[in-house]
Amino acid sequence: MTDPTPTRAAGAGHVGEDPYPRRWLALGVIALTVLLVILDATIVNIALPAVTADLGISAASQQWIVTAYTLTFGGLLLLGGRIADFWGRKRTYLVGAGGFAVASALGGVAQNEAMLFAARALQGAFGALLAPASLALLTVLFTDAKERAKAFAVYGAIAGGGSAVGLLLGGVLTEYADWRWCFWVNLPVAIIAVVAAIPIVPESRAPGDTSYDIPGAVLVTAGIASFVYGFTQVAEQSQENAAAGSTESGWTDPAALAFIGIGVVLVAAFVVLELRTRNPLLPMRIVLDRNRGGAYLTATLVGAGLLGAFFFLSLYFQQVLQYKPVHAGVASLPVTLGVLVSAGAASALVVRVGPKPLMVLGGVLAAAGLFVLSFLQVDSGFWSLAFPGQLLLGLGLGFTFVPLSNLALVGAGPHDAGAASAVLNATQQVGASIGTALLATLSVGAITDYMTDVAATGGNPQDPAVGLQAQVEGYTTAFTWAAALLLLGALVSAVLIKATKEDLPAEGAAVHAG
Repeated sequence: MTDPTPTRAAGAGHVGEDPYPRRWLALGVIALTVLLVILDATIVNIALPAVTADLGISAASQQWIVTAYTLTFGGLLLLGGRIADFWGRKRTYLVGAGGFAVASALGGVAQNEAMLFAARALQGAFGALLAPASLALLTVLFTDAKERAKAFAVYGAIAGGGSAVGLLLGGVLTEYADWRWCFWVNLPVAIIAVVAAIPIVPESRAPGDTSYDIPGAVLVTAGIASFVYGFTQVAEQSQENAAAGSTESGWTDPAALAFIGIGVVLVAAFVVLELRTRNPLLPMRIVLDRNRGGAYLTATLVGAGLLGAFFFLSLYFQQVLQYKPVHAGVASLPVTLGVLVSAGAASALVVRVGPKPLMVLGGVLAAAGLFVLSFLQVDSGFWSLAFPGQLLLGLGLGFTFVPLSNLALVGAGPHDAGAASAVLNATQQVGASIGTALLATLSVGAITDYMTDVAATGGNPQDPAVGLQAQVEGYTTAFTWAAALLLLGALVSAVLIKATKEDLPAEGAAVHAG
């Protein structure tokens, strides 16, 4: 564990033993912007067909609507976390929220693909400031074990259920308004959050040495961006090959493999540098702690399985069951319901039984939910499989995210709160990129195998019914492997995490206004 050095609220604050009196109001404000970042991932995905048609974006280029965001967001997270620690978490939060709003406005008025891609990259950059600053603020605001568990229950509910809400909101806005509102909807939320945060959220920053590790920032930013881009290309190439009728895997793309390899080398160089740097961007003590390391590895595996699950489930609803976007969004809400139920229960249980049992239970429940979804057929009814599968998935995610978020930050100390928060976000983002590439490749492989088998047995691969069945084979294969990833996450939690309920009370003094 790192040294729990007390922190000081810069400006109009000081440190004391009493908790900050308006911490629950501050939680409400921070929750708004956490939801903003989570929603953005899925709300834009729903609008992709409308965006590409309106702006004339080619099929080959449309991936950049998503990739431009994930590259800057994932690549800049660790630097964003350190900026929050050293420059001030509230200040970083305000700049991140304000910048995210401006970037969203630019995306909404985009007249061509270049302007849209630039806006998305800008959103990712400001999101990389906003996300770790938000989580770090929660860490320093809530120092009582039971209160922190409740605060992280809110965070866990948003992290686990926000994606499903994004599908619903994206569907409503795309169908009844305009795709541009999928960007503009961020503006009022960000403005309200910024205006409310100025008087309500206290400032805090890391004590001691606050000099920036510029070489480390360059290495890890380039490394993560290259790594994420490589896996994104694998997923994209797999889908393009399948659309062209090719059986070739995306893993044969030399450029994608080169980017992944370069990313691994740069991140390895970053680790070596950090071990030798006096004031590193990412102190290795953060990730080498057994409990936090276990939490980060679990977060990577959960991120890998979760994003793929939502992506393929949305495709199933719209392309197989022929749901309109708004109906597909409504059909995704059982996940949110499950998260809300389990996140509340987890906040009460984590201080009684500790994080490990809940994380293992959560991983098993979420895997079970995805396993249920792996039995979906072309004519499956919503209530027979999709509803119970999603409900189980949501219950599992709530039980996983609440203790995971808490454990990943416990013991990090006030000096490293932003960096520890950034690592949690970065592991989820890297996991999502790896998972999307892996699941897309497996899905495409299953589709190709099914079509090949049909042709070999004298069937007609051009028959629309055969094509639809092949799609379902691809989706259910992805659900099966996503379940395996979440089950592996539960196993990692069981083996690596040793923290008990006694380890959960937060270290350091609370921040309160003076």
